Order: sequence, then structure tokens, then C-alpha cells
Amino acid sequence: MSAPLHDAPLHDPGWRGFASDNYAGVHPEVLEALARANGGHQVSYGEDAYTARLQEVVREHLGGRAETFPVFNGTGGNVVALTSVLPRWGAVVCTANAHIHTDEAGAPERMTGLKLLPVASPDGRLTPSLVDQEAWGWGDEHRAQPLAVSITQSTELGTLYTPDEVAALAEHAHARGMALHLDGARIWNAAAALGVDFRAFTADAGVDVLTFGGTKNGLLGVEAVVVLDPDRATGLPYLRKLTMQLTSKMRFASAQLLALFDDDLGMRSAAHANEMAARLRAGLEPGVADGSLPGVSFAYPTQANAVFVALPPGVTDRMRERVRFYDWDTPRGVVRWMCSWDTTEADVDAFVAVVHEELAR
Repeated sequence: MSAPLHDAPLHDPGWRGFASDNYAGVHPEVLEALARANGGHQVSYGEDAYTARLQEVVREHLGGRAETFPVFNGTGGNVVALTSVLPRWGAVVCTANAHIHTDEAGAPERMTGLKLLPVASPDGRLTPSLVDQEAWGWGDEHRAQPLAVSITQSTELGTLYTPDEVAALAEHAHARGMALHLDGARIWNAAAALGVDFRAFTADAGVDVLTFGGTKNGLLGVEAVVVLDPDRATGLPYLRKLTMQLTSKMRFASAQLLALFDDDLGMRSAAHANEMAARLRAGLEPGVADGSLPGVSFAYPTQANAVFVALPPGVTDRMRERVRFYDWDTPRGVVRWMCSWDTTEADVDAFVAVVHEELAR
């Protein structure tokens, strides 16, 4: 007779890879927060004590006008956020690497009818001049109207915007009648790396609406849309429902988000992931510099919890038999290695050893 499922997990709890911070489990302190929120009844759909408290806490960190709307996932959050700042004929300027363009299966365009206007960026970041490559044609009925700019913090290439850079983009966008959206799937990693509070590169910098990440930092399927300028973003309560992002038992979503703010858990977790990525890169840099890791090079700076490396042909496949990770730019041989809140120094050192062993072969 097989053992009951509750007696043993169906996976090896000791296995950790470098493919994605989505692979990591739920942080124990978040599980404790869920347990505290359990028991008894609370009004559903956001009329609960935890969601009310979340509104207060987010305003403390992101500004007094902030309105917070928990959602199930980042794709849904981006769809809701962008729809709230655009008319049906609106378009969004973003980078060619943006998650909304490359990894959301066309959801922003399919679900809302908006048009994405991607521009190439060497480091995953937009600049005012790059925005202007697609921010034109207002009044032309044959062109989707560029009415929003979307940036990601930290970016899909692991790079960061400084508060001043975000402010420059916001000023540039607003001067052209465009809203600024920030995809904050890894916003905790960005804040920890920059050493500033969220407000410095969101509300104070002129961001109008953002998707506030949690799943990649130890939560169980929870993100939030945060409106920073209610004058630019409208209809959130209705948009969240019609895009199927309204959770009934919202207290459990809000309790998890609150846990990240409690005792700096979110910052501690993100800072640890960043430190592990820095350790991973530091373990390879001497070999890249002295040629003992032939054919290996860093594709982008390591500023948060991602390391992008170009590997020689054949090495990637051999390594993947031992440690799981993802290709990023196959023609260039670039792969992405992600560190998580639960990545250990031993994990990193063992992985560095694998890289050396496979290159030696």
C-alpha cells in the first residue's frame, strides 16, 4: 500500500536549480502569515481586515495616494494596469525584451486590444531617445496612438533603472501625454540593490501605475496592481474583475503581501538572492579574465539576482543534464542563471564547480 500523500512530499525538497526564482517555494514566514490569517470568516473580495491594512502599508511605502489591488499573477497584473491607463486605441512603448512583449503570449494585446510598440535596447532599459523611436504619430488615424510607456524594474536582463532615470522617463512621457507603467515583477530585488525605498523610483519619480511583484520573492501566486496617480489610471475595480484577476478570499493574498513588509522580509529575501547572484558571478570572473574558462563571457551586468553568460557550443547541453536553467539568446549561446530567496552559498559554489568541470572537458 502506498503511503498517504500527506506523509511524504512528491519531490525532493533539497533540490534547487538556477532556472527561475519562480521555482522556489513559499517562504516559511509567509506560510506563518497565512496560518495567522486563517480561521473564522472574513468578508470576501477585499472587504477584509488584511486588505484594509495592506492599503495602509503600501501608502506608507509608495505614497499617500496609492491604491492597491491584489491579483493572481504578473501577466494579469500587467494587463489590468496597462488597460487602466489606455483607451481602446492606445499603444505602449516598451523594450523588445519586455516581458509583456516576449513572455506573455500576446495577453496584453489579445485581452485588451492595445498595441505594443517594442524598441531594441542593448541593456534592457528604455531612455527618452529610445521612447521617441516609437512615440510619434499622434492624430494619425492609421497608427495606434502611443499613450503609455512601460519599463521593468529590475529589467529582463537583470539591469536597473536609477530613480533619476525613471524620473527622466516619466517627465518625457508626461510631456507627450503618455502614462508611465512599471512592471515590478522583481521590484524587491531592485529596491534591495539600489538601497532605496520603493517610493524613490516609483511615486517620487513619476510612475503612474505599477505591477508590484511577490511570487518571485517567496509568495504563493500573488502580485498587486498599485495605482500611484488615480487621475491617470481608472476603472481598476471593474478591470480586475473582467480580466479574471479578482480573488474571492483576498485576505490570503493580502496577508502574503503584508508579510513581505513585516520585519523587512521582502528586502531581506531579495537582498539574499542578489548576493547569491553576485557570488555566482564572482566565482566565474577570475576564470573569464585569465582564460581558464575558455569561451565563457558575461552578456550583461549583474545588478540584481540574474547572471547572463555566453557559453561555448555543447557545454550548455552537458551542464543542463546536471543543473536546470534556461537558454536566453540561443544564437549567441547566452543562458540565464537566476538566484532565489532560498539559494544557498553551497548551491552557488557547487554550481560554479560544475561550470569549471564542464569547461575542463
